[in-house]
Amino acid sequence: MSVAADAVLVLLEVTHEGRLARSSAALVGAASLVGTPVALVVSDADRSEALAAEAAALGAATVLFAGADGRGSTLTAPLVDALSAAYDEVAPDAVLVSNSVEGRDVAGRFAARRGLPIAADAVGVSRDALGVVAHHSVYGGAFEVDSAVTLGAPVITVRQGAVDARAAAVATPEVRPLPFVDSGAPAAAIESFEPVVASSSRPELRGAAKVVAGGRGLGSREQFALVERLADVLGAAVGASRAAVDAGFVAPSAQVGQTGVSVSPQLYVALGISGAIQHKAGMQTATTIVAIDKNPEAPIFEIADFGVVGDVFQVVPQAIAALGAKKA
Repeated sequence: MSVAADAVLVLLEVTHEGRLARSSAALVGAASLVGTPVALVVSDADRSEALAAEAAALGAATVLFAGADGRGSTLTAPLVDALSAAYDEVAPDAVLVSNSVEGRDVAGRFAARRGLPIAADAVGVSRDALGVVAHHSVYGGAFEVDSAVTLGAPVITVRQGAVDARAAAVATPEVRPLPFVDSGAPAAAIESFEPVVASSSRPELRGAAKVVAGGRGLGSREQFALVERLADVLGAAVGASRAAVDAGFVAPSAQVGQTGVSVSPQLYVALGISGAIQHKAGMQTATTIVAIDKNPEAPIFEIADFGVVGDVFQVVPQAIAALGAKKA
């Protein structure tokens, strides 16, 4: 197989519904910043054409398709087997995987199997004269550090929503089947699943471009509706601090922070959130942070790009009205 000298191998996750995961666009985009993306898709053969087209639309000029017929319900092991075969085929400068639950599992097993270094939870990638560099936000976002390797290709897990770059679509991708040997490694298997259907006009929190989050300062579940109203006007996802979740204002799935969801949106609006370090750890890589709180000493203002010291119940309704008038 002929691939570019600067090939970057990207494992694209496939959902149980048979589509590429939402993290795929950012992964291919990140790969395009440091080399030529080569996508690996592992799924049943009857989905190969559709998934290859999806990968090409995201900017993968070469798509390796590994058939997992009969093994689709087996967790992790087939993905590691296929990734290992693709690594031998491509000899990439780096391997990019989503920093999802499944992605972290695959990356760790693959790196251990092949004796490769791993850089976890990167918020960006670049290339210098010596190779690919991973960028990280660590210690609750207090520091930004870079990691690079001295031997072998780095295996990098990329935080969802952290990379804005997108690659140009490819009209005629090169699609190649990738045979691989089942290692027979111990693995759990899915016997059955039922997708949870939730109807909502709001985007999913993880990976959202805009997030409006509320904290203890909202005071009650009923008053937390102010967060939802602003989110709807902005077309944003709804988030919350741990204090708001613990108080029962909103479901735990909305929690942003070190023990919740890590987000890196273009816009993050914090309403009544003091800004504990655990919360900042999950959102301070946002491009633009707007904070509204009545306490001028609130730690959230230390990282905010724009801060409003005031009562959210006075400031936010005016903002909603102004945004609504602009749309009209």
